[in-house]
Amino acid sequence: MNWTDFWDNVSQIGTEIDRWLRHNRKISGWLLLAVSVGAGLVVNFMVAQTVRMILRRRHVEVLGFLRQYVRNAFYFFVPALFFLIITNIQERAFQRFPYASKAAEVCFVITTTWLVVQLLKVLERLIIRRYDTASDVNLHLRKFVTQIVFVRQLVSIVVITVGFSVLLLSFNGGRKIGLSFLTSAGIASVVIGFAAQRTIANLLAGIQIAFTQQIRVEDAVVVESEWGRIEEINLTNVVVRLWDRRRLILPITYFIEKPFQNWTRSQASVLGTVILYLDYTVPVDQIRQKAKELVENNPLWDREVCTVQVTDTQPTCVVVRVLTSARNAGESFDLRCFLRETIIAFLRDEYPESLPKTRFQLTEINEPASPVKVSDRSL
Repeated sequence: MNWTDFWDNVSQIGTEIDRWLRHNRKISGWLLLAVSVGAGLVVNFMVAQTVRMILRRRHVEVLGFLRQYVRNAFYFFVPALFFLIITNIQERAFQRFPYASKAAEVCFVITTTWLVVQLLKVLERLIIRRYDTASDVNLHLRKFVTQIVFVRQLVSIVVITVGFSVLLLSFNGGRKIGLSFLTSAGIASVVIGFAAQRTIANLLAGIQIAFTQQIRVEDAVVVESEWGRIEEINLTNVVVRLWDRRRLILPITYFIEKPFQNWTRSQASVLGTVILYLDYTVPVDQIRQKAKELVENNPLWDREVCTVQVTDTQPTCVVVRVLTSARNAGESFDLRCFLRETIIAFLRDEYPESLPKTRFQLTEINEPASPVKVSDRSL
């Protein structure tokens, strides 16, 4: 049995149900309601089992996204659709319940809005699935993904607004409610303006960030003295995934009003430093050769920068700086830790006298001590 035969049978069943309902218009409305909800649940079950069967045989990414995002909304949408169809076909059965058709319209509008919002999420995932945003070198791709996510959120707000408007207009008093709001707009607009000022500012800041690209998804940033990556950019807030798996949630206006560090704004490669405090007898040339040897055998180094310099002198030691480059901040941190550990072990084994030490100089006093004069007093 192929898909064509399956859908032909489903269509035939629907036609028979419609014909039966039209010839039995005196059936109780409650029975029709139960039948519509039951039919919707049966259709949901059939669709769910079909999707599950297909996913067991082979991985279809579209069906996986639909199952993940649309399943719950679809469970409510199909019974609401059947309820709306029943109330339109069997109007006489619901004469005792004048609000049944209106309830069917309300349920249908709400579930349709919910379903469309979830379908937008599926569309977003289908668009960005092919782009590797975890790679630091894909700056243009991460910019595109950030804009797609933000546009999806804006469209979702528009869909919800349209659905709410349709919901209001479906009632006879909906227009009166709108007119009453307009007539009292003098004071209400001022109050609402002050109340929504922060929300509107966040929305405008989100639009600015989405298209001017101060931050992008998976950018490495330093905010509030914490290093992390941008995980989510929402309409009103930004979620930063910190290095220790915590989540720092900031208002989106933070990235407009306050300074922060973006380590992957134009490129992902960074320079890392290793500071060593060593004795004045340290062989700098040997450290320079050892550092060069270490980074050449380490895949974390991007083969651009590796220098060893004495950057400062102090009364008890000299300051040696090892400067290296890496492809991104995470690899730079690991490379710096590796160099620090290995160079310290190298100096400990080969040049232990180069490690920091404290010197004391003892001198002998050859001059005889002056005699202590004792005075006798006769009492």
